[in-house]
Amino acid sequence: MRKEPSPGERRVALVPDDVGRLLAAGLTVLVEHGAGDGAWLTNGAYVDAGAAVGSAEEVVAGADVLVMVDRPTPSEVATLAPNQTVIGMLRPLTDPDLARSLAERGVTAMSLDGIPRTLSRAQSMDALTSQANIAGYKAALVAADTFTRFFPLLITASGTFRPADVLVLGAGVAGLQAMGTVRRLGAVVTGYDIRPETRSEIESVGAKSLELAAGVSASGEGGYARSLTPAEQSAQQEELNGHIARRDVVIATAQVPGRRPPLLVTEAAVEQMRAGSVIVDVAASPLGGNVAGSIDGESVVTANGVTIVGAGNLPSEVSGAASAAFSRNISSLLVYLLKDGALLTDTDDEVLAGILVTRGGAVVNKATAELLAARASTGGNP
Repeated sequence: MRKEPSPGERRVALVPDDVGRLLAAGLTVLVEHGAGDGAWLTNGAYVDAGAAVGSAEEVVAGADVLVMVDRPTPSEVATLAPNQTVIGMLRPLTDPDLARSLAERGVTAMSLDGIPRTLSRAQSMDALTSQANIAGYKAALVAADTFTRFFPLLITASGTFRPADVLVLGAGVAGLQAMGTVRRLGAVVTGYDIRPETRSEIESVGAKSLELAAGVSASGEGGYARSLTPAEQSAQQEELNGHIARRDVVIATAQVPGRRPPLLVTEAAVEQMRAGSVIVDVAASPLGGNVAGSIDGESVVTANGVTIVGAGNLPSEVSGAASAAFSRNISSLLVYLLKDGALLTDTDDEVLAGILVTRGGAVVNKATAELLAARASTGGNP
């Protein structure tokens, strides 16, 4: 395991508590010096757990399986050998060129964002869910910290302060955790999701479910929402804008894997919000976000006094818990894949079929291969 090179990334793929689990499975563990610093995990803690600590070059060169939170850098890819396996959140549908580069090196690549989320035996390996849970929790805290008034109802000698009115968009893992955390902070919380079957889940965490008269449904496969058509987006957006404008805080969490996140908070909606209002865009990314004007990693104050927080990597800000959860996902996957001292190769296995991106010099993930073929046919354009 190497240290994450991305600026601001404080998570680590494996924590000392899980080293023993891998040793018991017959693996040896090599950790880059300082890899756990961002999560306050010392080199000594890894050594005490039974891992060896070395330089970045020693880790990359000596690993049969290289685990990471994010993706290998281009310089790392150039040093990888055909007999090596890379496991991380590779996001091949948003970065197909990385998949092609890994295939050209003959590297076997597995992406945790391909774990089948509806498969019960894969739940302990589901890094998307574990990290989304943490992102939702942190989003509520960021919103409360940014909002310049109280979240809970307070009755004091100086007067009574009403609770904040918070709307959470998206009732996936991150959204539901955000709703529950906002509720525990004392604010009034309403949840909205385009999938009607989420109403009971929203109410189960103490939030009120927002029902739009437009009645558009985006129920999709595999536990995700589908993308809406332009006509459907227009129908629900006009009504949603009015609800957004009345809130003190909006937390947007809706994402579609491998695609641009849906735009839920338009420029017109932002312009209708009161000065001092806060929007936290958990879906902010290089592809865009749920909120018009959000910039991943930055806070922007609009001309009418609305603060928009682009918060696309919140788990990194809770690096201790996020690393522990991710490590359990990684270690569970490795133990599952290890058969007679070697990694599973049977692509009839649903877990392996879901995560396998490249093998034997080819991009074997169908969606990624199709995306690369489409780009090649258009001269490299998306």
